[in-house]
Amino acid sequence: MAALMLQGCGSDVGKSVLVAGLCRLFANQGLRVRPFKPQNMSNNAAVTADGGEIGRAQALQALACRVAPSVHMNPVLLKPQSDTGAQLVVRGRVEGTWQAAAYQDRKASLLPAVVESFRQLSAEADLVLVEGAGSPAETNLRTGDIANMGFAHAADVPVVLVGDIDRGHVIASLVGAYTVLDGSDRDRIHGFLINKFRGDPRLFDDGRADIVARTGWADLGMAPWLAAAARLPAEDAVALERPAASERRRVTIAVPMLSRIANFDDFDPLRGEPEVDLRFVPPGQALPGDADVVILPGTKATLADLAFLRGQGWDIDLAAHLRRGGRVLGICGGYQMLGARVSDPDGVEGPPGSAAGLGLLDIETVLTGEKVLRPVTGALNGAVFHGYEMHVGRTTGTGRPFLTLAGGGHDGARSPDGRVAGCYVHGLFAAAPARAAFLAELGATSRVGDYGAVVDAALDEVADVLAGAFDIGALARIAGLADLP
Repeated sequence: MAALMLQGCGSDVGKSVLVAGLCRLFANQGLRVRPFKPQNMSNNAAVTADGGEIGRAQALQALACRVAPSVHMNPVLLKPQSDTGAQLVVRGRVEGTWQAAAYQDRKASLLPAVVESFRQLSAEADLVLVEGAGSPAETNLRTGDIANMGFAHAADVPVVLVGDIDRGHVIASLVGAYTVLDGSDRDRIHGFLINKFRGDPRLFDDGRADIVARTGWADLGMAPWLAAAARLPAEDAVALERPAASERRRVTIAVPMLSRIANFDDFDPLRGEPEVDLRFVPPGQALPGDADVVILPGTKATLADLAFLRGQGWDIDLAAHLRRGGRVLGICGGYQMLGARVSDPDGVEGPPGSAAGLGLLDIETVLTGEKVLRPVTGALNGAVFHGYEMHVGRTTGTGRPFLTLAGGGHDGARSPDGRVAGCYVHGLFAAAPARAAFLAELGATSRVGDYGAVVDAALDEVADVLAGAFDIGALARIAGLADLP
């Protein structure tokens, strides 16, 4: 078994996409490839075939490898619920909520489970591609580390460091990492990659040579700006902070950016539709008056984000939106908010409490009981969908159900006039028939087919670009691959 770990000079330098692209590249060469991330922090998660949850990026990387996602691909997942606390998920199962300081003291105890998961993946693979988290140069987090060098040493995995030139100061980032890392960590790095270059790559030849001269690390290549990455699900909410160009199309859909927004990749299939103008609305801005639909997304902390929504005045905007004849859809936590009341008596998602909901659906939710993690199939207005549930709480009430589930049963609710609806199903719009049915209600025509095919083609495109941009032979040798197929 061979393995290679990509660590970065910071968050959002593109490690997830590079690992996904390399997974597809080596899988296309006939290798059994598996992705792995020791520790992830994200509220975008996916349900696995073995009944747990992992970061969305690792599910995408599994798709790049053409295998089903497993809890072993991301054994430790932190899902932020506040500025200082997060839900801890170990091998797909919730193990409570931890404050940041307490977790720093505990994380080293998770290393054996992390390494064991890595070994299990290694046993079924020719190559494991590992993604680090944040940066190994965060020396204040080095003690007890399980996300970067702590794991790399424990599992004896070679490392390549990734710098993001789009941010600028990439020379300082890479050379600075070399400077602050201790000797054993520095020696584990076999080379560097540069990501997100725009323009003529020859203009940075001197910069790359300077990095080599200052670090002694091998220059393993430089990737251009990967346009195809825009067609892949994003995991990090940092991506939502960048305003997208907006133009008037047939349908405008607004999604308020809740403080603990989760699984916002639910809406990527809608973003790709030519007749849809999808707008994520940041805090401090009103919901657009020309929106046809407002979608309340999932959240990791329903009660806290319900208060956040009201604090932004978005509840007033929603009322005005409905008076104008607009529609509202809630997904998961957003669905819970649409009811008459949300209660968290046991403090599952934060301090125990209860609050009046938005009162737009005749339902009530109590956040208690085991977390529901399951794939689901069914129909929206007779059109098939394939999605998944990932939530705590039990919702009860009356009214028309929104979705019909395969094998009997229903999910969600719809108001008497049909203009307000909600459900627990994530991934609802990935299936072409359900997405087309949803848009048809709004007077728009879906012009994009199977979203899975769109993502698959984007992965192949990223792999093809990386094949020409990186020294793949050198990466393979560093990983321990004797011969490529």
